[in-house]
Amino acid sequence: MLSLRPSAARGHAQAGWLDTWHTFSFNTYYDPDFMGFRALRVINEDRVAPAAGFGQHPHREMEIVTYILEGALAHRDSLGSGGVIRPGEIQHMSAGTGIRHSEFNASETEPVHLLQIWVEPAVAGVMPSYSQKLFPLASAPDRLHLIASPDGAAGSLAWAADAALYAVQLTPGSSVRHAFAARKYGWVQVASGSVDLNGSPLEAGDGAALSQEASAVLTAGLAGAQVLFFELA
Repeated sequence: MLSLRPSAARGHAQAGWLDTWHTFSFNTYYDPDFMGFRALRVINEDRVAPAAGFGQHPHREMEIVTYILEGALAHRDSLGSGGVIRPGEIQHMSAGTGIRHSEFNASETEPVHLLQIWVEPAVAGVMPSYSQKLFPLASAPDRLHLIASPDGAAGSLAWAADAALYAVQLTPGSSVRHAFAARKYGWVQVASGSVDLNGSPLEAGDGAALSQEASAVLTAGLAGAQVLFFELA
């Protein structure tokens, strides 16, 4: 079964320096029909103005991934970790027993466009941690890159969630297929461009839940696409 979440149906907020869209209920946006999907709790699409950002704030018991579409984001946290994330670099933070962090646009002149993702951990009480890694999404298109998994398989970032996160950059008209194995649910989020998912068209910002499907087949439109794919228990 395929259930679509159109881009325009998401929650939206604008605060001058921040333009944000919420796939699921978040902060002051509440929709009882979209509290998350399986362990996937948050997908926020943020556009942050130059030199602006989120001051230091706490998190607990959540696996957090930041995916940059355009620009650069500067990260600092209470573990002493820090760095600047750019397109192709994936940031992962296990909030675990508690962490504080800040995120600011690293540019004084250009906005930053990003997706922030929260996934509920499979176990509570893990030690907080931070990691950042460059994945060859642009130089190796048209294949699913595993970017986060429970055991850090295939060079992915290890997280404490019973889920796998893939990313793919598709050239125009190209296709990829993922066959479901142990985990029987999935979520597709179109970061840019357009795709056909198992016969259903999706545009940038659209999401879709897959339940009890044998596989997910993504075919890019005329402009290509960037897509995140979650395999969920």
